[in-house]
Amino acid sequence: MSRRIRIAVVDDHPLYREGVMRSLREVDGLDVVGEGASAEDAVRLAGETAPDVLLMDISMPGGGLEAIPAVLAIRPKQKIVLLTVSESGDDVTRAMRSGASGYVLKGIGAKELADVLAAVAAGERYVSPTLSARLLTRRDAEPARPTAADLMDALTPREREVARLVAAGLSNKRVAIRLDLHEKTVKHHMTRVLAKLNVTNRTEVAVLVHRAGLDPAADDASDRPWSEGAANPAASPFCR
Repeated sequence: MSRRIRIAVVDDHPLYREGVMRSLREVDGLDVVGEGASAEDAVRLAGETAPDVLLMDISMPGGGLEAIPAVLAIRPKQKIVLLTVSESGDDVTRAMRSGASGYVLKGIGAKELADVLAAVAAGERYVSPTLSARLLTRRDAEPARPTAADLMDALTPREREVARLVAAGLSNKRVAIRLDLHEKTVKHHMTRVLAKLNVTNRTEVAVLVHRAGLDPAADDASDRPWSEGAANPAASPFCR
């Protein structure tokens, strides 16, 4: 290691924390610059010691997962590695999405841990191999989320037409006029459209229509504001 790497260790078990620090101090190129036992300590150490890598547990007062955003709020580029016994896929996912750079199980050896810390300090991300394989397996087993096109295909032709007209900005009343339906029938179709698309409002329907590559139905003269009971000015003989 050409440059010494500064490490801060946060774990609420004193004997384990002391053992980790002692092991890291024996590795050439690593400096332990601080220690703590809680999420509050993690935030303090990040600000006071500016370590290259903050190594901390999940199960500690204040919570390791909760400490991640708090640390990054005061030091956005801080590298964080979680050293934990938790093999929960949800914990791994939450940690990495929250901004952690590494997730390591406590059964790791001192030399391997030092290598992980060096890699993270250099900008890499790391998750224990057994957990990575498990996450990939779980992800592959999960059904793929339906695309906008898939959702649109679940609609009947009439429901799809109603969705297209709604995406064009037409009210239920104007849709009813365009399709020669009762307004109550259009409302019924819209209820089914919202349910099938798993959305709650007309704007979300319009977004899905566009994402599915369906052009909203084009407006025409019957949908212009002046058609609401007023004469079409272009049809008046005084306009000719």
